[in-house]
Amino acid sequence: MRQMKLLTFPALAMLFGFLSLLPVIAEAASKRSAEPIQPIASKKVTAPKLVELGKTLFFEPRLSKSGAISCNSCHNLATGGADNLPSSIGHKWNIGPINSPTVLNSSYSLAQFWDGRAKDLEDQAGGPIANPGEMASTHDLAVQVLKSIPGYQPLFDGAFGKGEITIGKVQKAIAAFEETLVTPGSKFDAWLNGSSKTLSTEELAGYELFKAKGCTGCHNGPAVGGASFQKMGLVKPYAAKSPAEGRIAVTKLEADRNVFKVPTLRNVELTAPYFHDGAVWSLEEAVKLMGVHQLGIEISEAETGKIVAFLKTLTGKQPDIKLPVLPPSGKDTPRPDFQ
Repeated sequence: MRQMKLLTFPALAMLFGFLSLLPVIAEAASKRSAEPIQPIASKKVTAPKLVELGKTLFFEPRLSKSGAISCNSCHNLATGGADNLPSSIGHKWNIGPINSPTVLNSSYSLAQFWDGRAKDLEDQAGGPIANPGEMASTHDLAVQVLKSIPGYQPLFDGAFGKGEITIGKVQKAIAAFEETLVTPGSKFDAWLNGSSKTLSTEELAGYELFKAKGCTGCHNGPAVGGASFQKMGLVKPYAAKSPAEGRIAVTKLEADRNVFKVPTLRNVELTAPYFHDGAVWSLEEAVKLMGVHQLGIEISEAETGKIVAFLKTLTGKQPDIKLPVLPPSGKDTPRPDFQ
């Protein structure tokens, strides 16, 4: 029989030293689990054919009247899930009334659109297709187009089983794909998950300021936002460069004027310009204006620098998307209409 090797005194000392640190490590992990921000989790795909169909439709410009605008046009997955414009460009170069929010981590939002008029991603997916200022098609025309493209029926059958192509199936597939667009693996998530070396002193100080100033009152949870509606200009009125009036468009209640969904701060360094009117290009300026208009405080240059350093740690691993090859049009596919 093999004899057990006896640990030397230095080895025993190291072992007992490590064991003595376990309560400290456990306490630190416990404290981080109680933070107002939680990590983003990877999305497990349970219906790959449905998600693949949704991805194809997400990049499909023929869902628009002009054949030139897809979901990705305004929610560009190469630029943080947004288009980096103050307001998106729609049909016939129409400039929309509001900034395009990121599609990344949008499944964590309590509702969709800035005013929350869509209850979920599936509901939202049908809106831009029929909006005359965006894709300018109709649901009937969009379905007609897809039915006229021979390669789509097998994709729909594979995702849903044999049956007709419907706008409901289109919306369900796009939503299934969008639900996979999460960004785990940020520096801040690594820290939340127990790493002691991920964040710099400046970044940690920025997070403590972010909490101390009251920012986590609205920007909390896995998406660091998206879970509530708040008035823009809560303490000091905000003069927006957008005609959008917020939740009042949905509820018709005067109290909901200038009330918007709180945006996610995940990947915020990638999604300028900021606010619902896309009026602010600098993350530093956005932080200062939030202090003035939402919290009623002045945030100093030094404090702003630290908070911005923290915000940049929220940039996660971007979706690794292989672009789909779209099936070719058929002989009866409606031609692009720019009018």
